[in-house]
Amino acid sequence: MMEQMINVGSVTALPTVDLGADSGQLRYGLRRAAHEVGFFYLVGHGVPATLVARVLDAARRLFALPDADKDAIAMVRSPHFRGYTRLGGELTRGEVDWREQIDIGTERPSIGGPGRPEYLWLQGPNQWPAAMPELPGLIAEWDAAMSQVSRTLLRHWAASLGSPPEVFDAAFAERPATLIKIIRYPRRAESRQGVGPHKDSGVLTLLLTEPGSRGLQVRRGERWVDVAPLDGAFVVNIGELLELATGGYLRATEHRVDLAGATADRISVPYFFNPALDAQLPVLSLPADLAAQARRAPDPADPIHSVYGRNAWKSRVRAHPDVAAAHGYAPGRLESENPVLGSRSE
Repeated sequence: MMEQMINVGSVTALPTVDLGADSGQLRYGLRRAAHEVGFFYLVGHGVPATLVARVLDAARRLFALPDADKDAIAMVRSPHFRGYTRLGGELTRGEVDWREQIDIGTERPSIGGPGRPEYLWLQGPNQWPAAMPELPGLIAEWDAAMSQVSRTLLRHWAASLGSPPEVFDAAFAERPATLIKIIRYPRRAESRQGVGPHKDSGVLTLLLTEPGSRGLQVRRGERWVDVAPLDGAFVVNIGELLELATGGYLRATEHRVDLAGATADRISVPYFFNPALDAQLPVLSLPADLAAQARRAPDPADPIHSVYGRNAWKSRVRAHPDVAAAHGYAPGRLESENPVLGSRSE
């Protein structure tokens, strides 16, 4: 089935889109799902179930490591915001998130330094747990699979909005700033906030969750709607830069993880597909009928920066003030350095 479209006035589930469907049906489904909801299940993606199983197994083994092994790669040691974050070590909108995680980016040399934009520090080497020498190779496989799916989605979205399929390719051609998080939400938590309400700051997110897990919720109007895992599917949502690139036609939707009532640990592996740090996505010229349905409400008090790296930098220093302080970063300078296009939530 290509999609199960929902009535946005009474949301009880997410739409389902089949990446293997006829291109016309696929593009219609992608456009409508991302316009009406901003979240959907993706099936027919072609990612092998064996690779998914290996990633989830590695995640469980990672969090079973002794605390000393995980603390040896603590994010605070990295000027690039890479590595392990303990339970309670991250913030969303100033409130503590109750999860532990490792942040992994594309493995490249550092390019930050004096006289250069601070966001360039987001490129650099990762920190890997010594007890899991197989992890870098596995993550490289996962990155390649997720990148292929993400590029395919972006090309179909562009075509569905009346633009050439390759219109976004240049922004991702060199040094895409992809980010992978491997996360554990504990069943016994000191807070119900696994991660607080936020919108993703980049372009596109593919989320892998364990079968049977619970906690992810999407805001629909005044309601929070539970998003249960669907076997064999990724949960997909767009980020704020894709919303801006489409004039607000595609929507970045607020979401959270609520740990109230959790009966088991929850493993989650989000893949954030983002362009080069210094890239800007082109703003599409929509057909008149779609442009009439686009909407965007800028908030000058909380802007979205058009250059991806600036948007990402603001998110990182807010979420990890200990890392920013340890490396002498000054987040306050960003607002005056770059024109802005809208508003964002961390």
